[in-house]
Amino acid sequence: MKPETAAIHALHLTQSSTGDVTMPISLSTTFLRGEDGGYPGGHMYSRVSNPNRSALESVITALEFGEDSCAFSSGNTAGMAVFQALEPGSHIIAPDDMYWGFKKQLQSIFAATLTFDFIDLTDHSAVANHIKPNTALIWAETPSNPLLKITDIEALAAICKKHQLIFACDSTFASPSLQNPIKLGAAIVMHSTTKYIGGHSDVLGGCLTTARKDEFWEKIKNIQQIGGAVPSPFDCFLLLRSLKTLAYRMKGHCENAEKLAQHLAQHPKIAGVYYPGLASHPQHEIAKKQMNGFGGMLSILVNGDAIAARTVVNKVSLFAQATSLGGVESLIEHRASVEGPDTKTPQNLIRISVGLEHIDDLIADLDQALAFV
Repeated sequence: MKPETAAIHALHLTQSSTGDVTMPISLSTTFLRGEDGGYPGGHMYSRVSNPNRSALESVITALEFGEDSCAFSSGNTAGMAVFQALEPGSHIIAPDDMYWGFKKQLQSIFAATLTFDFIDLTDHSAVANHIKPNTALIWAETPSNPLLKITDIEALAAICKKHQLIFACDSTFASPSLQNPIKLGAAIVMHSTTKYIGGHSDVLGGCLTTARKDEFWEKIKNIQQIGGAVPSPFDCFLLLRSLKTLAYRMKGHCENAEKLAQHLAQHPKIAGVYYPGLASHPQHEIAKKQMNGFGGMLSILVNGDAIAARTVVNKVSLFAQATSLGGVESLIEHRASVEGPDTKTPQNLIRISVGLEHIDDLIADLDQALAFV
C-alpha cells in the first residue's frame, strides 16, 4: 500500500462487539488472564502494552518500513531510551547542531556514563576521523533543528556498516511522509510524535522504529516496558487519528513553506533563509535525493541582532510565538533565547513552523512585522 493508504488501513477493519469502524479507546490498565495462565486478548498490563498503543506502533512501523516500533510519552524519552540502551563507556557521534534537548541529556544525564563528540555530519571525513574503538552509535538529525542541515543518510549508513555501528536518525522534521531513513540504511528512526505525526499541538509523544528486531532493540523495548514512560491510550488514539491525514497535511506544509522561503529569500530585511527546498541550500541535491518533499520548517536570519529578531516575533499577528512545531497553525520563535546562553544558534535567527493557513496571509503578516526592523 502507498503511505496515504497505509496510514488509514494498516490496522485493517477489526470486528468488535459494537462494530466500531474507528478503533475505540481502551482505558483498562489490566487485562483478564486465562485459565492456562496466558492472556487471550494479547495484553497483560497497560504499562507493558495496550490495544491503542499496539495499534499506533503497528501503523508507524508500516509507514517507516521497519520491523517494530516503541511509542513513548515524549520525543525526549524516545531518544533517551536509545542512550540508556548503550553500554556504559560507549562513545556517540552526534551533530554539532543536535536538538538542544538531546544535547542537554548527553551533557547532563549521561555525562558520567557515555562520551560523545558533536561534529558536522555533512563532513563525512570528519565523521570517520572521530570513530574510536568504543564508538557505538552515530546519531543523525535531518533536517536539523534549527539550521535545517541535511545529512546524507545513505552515506552515514555506509560508514556505520563498515565500522559495525548503530545508526539512529531523528526524522522529526520530515515525518514518515517525506523521508524513510530505514529504507536508506538507518537501523533506528526516531520521531517526536508531538510534531507532524500529532499535527494539532494537542498531544505529547515520541516513537522509535527499528529496521530489525535485534539484541539492541530488545534493550530498548525493555526500557519502554519496564521504565514505563509510555503514552496514554487517549494519546495513542489521537495520534492514530492524526496519522490518517498526515500525508495530506504534509503536502500543505511543504507547499506553504516553499512559497514563504522563496519570498523571504528576496526580502531586503532578510540576511539568509535556511530551507532545503531552495536551490541555494548547500545540501539541496541531497534533500532532493532522499526526501519526498522539503518540509514545513524554515529558519531565517534577520538583518541585525537579537533585538531585531525579537522585534519581528513580537510584531506578527497570525504566527503564534510559541515553542514546538508541526501543528496546523503557524508558529514562530527566537530560537536562541529558548536554548539558553550556551546556544550555538545565531542570535538573529528566527525559526518558523509554517502551518496550513493561506500563504498570502502568512506572507502579509511577516512583511508587516519585518517593516519594524
